[in-house]
Amino acid sequence: MNARTIVHVVSPVAIASRHHLLRPISIFANYNYPFAQFTCLTFQNTNHFPIIINRRRRRRLNAAVMLFPENPVVSDVCATAISATVALSCLRLWEETAKRGIFDQKLNRKLVHISIGLLFMLCWPLFSEGRQGIYLAAFTPGVNIIRMLLVGLGVMKDEDTVKSMSRYGDRRELLKGPLYYAATITAACVLYWRTSPIAIAAICNLCAGDGFADVVGRRFGSQKLPYNKNKSVAGSVAMASAGFLASLGYMYYFARFGYIKESWEMALGFLVISIASALVESLPISTELDDNLTVTLTSMFVGSLVF
Repeated sequence: MNARTIVHVVSPVAIASRHHLLRPISIFANYNYPFAQFTCLTFQNTNHFPIIINRRRRRRLNAAVMLFPENPVVSDVCATAISATVALSCLRLWEETAKRGIFDQKLNRKLVHISIGLLFMLCWPLFSEGRQGIYLAAFTPGVNIIRMLLVGLGVMKDEDTVKSMSRYGDRRELLKGPLYYAATITAACVLYWRTSPIAIAAICNLCAGDGFADVVGRRFGSQKLPYNKNKSVAGSVAMASAGFLASLGYMYYFARFGYIKESWEMALGFLVISIASALVESLPISTELDDNLTVTLTSMFVGSLVF
């Protein structure tokens, strides 16, 4: 027999609302089903509904990117090998350019600074969800921490690395900037990971922001800051701009995998963090401590306030 069934469906406008309320919409349909009754499907407690959808979508997308979704351990080990290969290949490229003198040593050092961390972050979707994926992703920069210590202390010799990462060719320089660089990227990976915009802001301002600040500042930094003659207006503007644009790019990149949800509010937060990082980097204390520390710590601190 014919039965009229009322089906309540979810309004997309309500899902997008701030309080995640679901507004039922009545759709009338006739079904030739012998056991059909006058039915009303209602939603009373819907606060967690969008979160469940996002988690399911994220799992599906993450499984699609993982090399072996049916075996997360093997997949994460392979992802670690890939990310390590990508980072090592990039490093070897810049070591070769330093050896051949293609770029100025200071420029070559900044190209390493800009590229390594950003390329490493591109590999994050290859890893599985959970602590296992986080720790194996952090393995590559973690090994680099040990490497910087060994080379910097003279336990292991690696002249190519020293030449590509130091300002003046002194191995002890690796115990400062390069060591802090690897340590802060590892910390951002372990503490925040790909589901947090703080990790994006920290690494993008460290790599793109601080890197381009030096490159642009050396070429176009004739106008110095009144409170720090070692820093320029052009360098500070370049830092804020590059850090912000890189953060936006990775926001959309990770949003495609369902790790975060892009929004104007998040973009505004990235802008605030980039400006704050550029301001701190321009201060004299940043030179005394180290840009790699002050920029990353500022990004994490301000990020925890705005996100």
